[in-house]
Amino acid sequence: MSDSRGTGRRALVTGVTGYIGSRLVPALLDEGWTVRVLTRDAGKVADRVWRERVEVVEGDATSRSTLAEALADADVAYYLLHSMDSEGGFVERDREMAQAFGRAAFEAEVGRIVYLAGLHPESGPLSDHLASRVEVGDLLMASGVPTAVLQAAMIVGSGSASFEMLRHLTSRLPFMVAPKWLDNRIQPIAVRDVLHYLVGAADLAPDVNRTFDVGGPEILTYREMIVRFARLAGMLPRTVLTVPVLTPRLASKWVGFVTPVPTGLAKPLVESLLHEVVCHENDIDDLVGPPEGGHLRFDRAVTDAIAGDDADPRPEPGTVDPARVTAADPAWAGGGSGSGS
Repeated sequence: MSDSRGTGRRALVTGVTGYIGSRLVPALLDEGWTVRVLTRDAGKVADRVWRERVEVVEGDATSRSTLAEALADADVAYYLLHSMDSEGGFVERDREMAQAFGRAAFEAEVGRIVYLAGLHPESGPLSDHLASRVEVGDLLMASGVPTAVLQAAMIVGSGSASFEMLRHLTSRLPFMVAPKWLDNRIQPIAVRDVLHYLVGAADLAPDVNRTFDVGGPEILTYREMIVRFARLAGMLPRTVLTVPVLTPRLASKWVGFVTPVPTGLAKPLVESLLHEVVCHENDIDDLVGPPEGGHLRFDRAVTDAIAGDDADPRPEPGTVDPARVTAADPAWAGGGSGSGS
């Protein structure tokens, strides 16, 4: 986007220490937004290159007074908070946090909430994590504040947990026996395109209160993505055999064992692969327009992502292509010692 639509308006961004939040802040600043961030620990954003350009509110997102301070005078609030662990009670925690945020946003007369959720089938049972994401979106849309729920499958970019799982499995296992659901269809999307839609959603009309599917131009299986990642990264061809029985619990432990992705994080990622996650509509393109130059195809998105793997030190978010690994990403993200041949 190049019309600086955000000029003179204020955005609140939560989840700024996370993958998307750390990249969304500089994207909004570049579009002329005045940005406020909410974080439990201000020290975790002290080294961000954008720190002096934003207002920081330190506190817990479950605190009514903290939310009132963070949401005051906000035109749009980005809700990027969710549990990515397998500990008990995450459904209740996420439900209560979304309800509190929605109430506080309504009381503060926020113009819009934007939430990034998971792409999912239209019918049938969902994993606990995907079902919780759906519930959070429903709660925010019921808050009385116009809400845009953007639903994405795998986000392709270094630092994205789902992309890192793909990278490390491909790098470390030239031959693997995997669950048969690795042949389910997935519609990945480049992080650059996700940021485009997140920024653009702030300008949706006040009567828009709904979910939007967002995805890239290709539908692939996880097996196909493994094969293509290996080729793009210059590795030897990978062989993937599938077996009918391998539970998500065992599969997540397997992922945690053979990759540096924490087991607790691997579980919701593995659970998401149980479903075919393909866009059912692309209405958001009619409202905010597609990314400049069109959606990035999978091969281009992967090439952009791995181009910065050897950077040392890691660059700050906002100073390089958002697809590249940054100083805000976990140590296990990026290539480095995890690369294979």
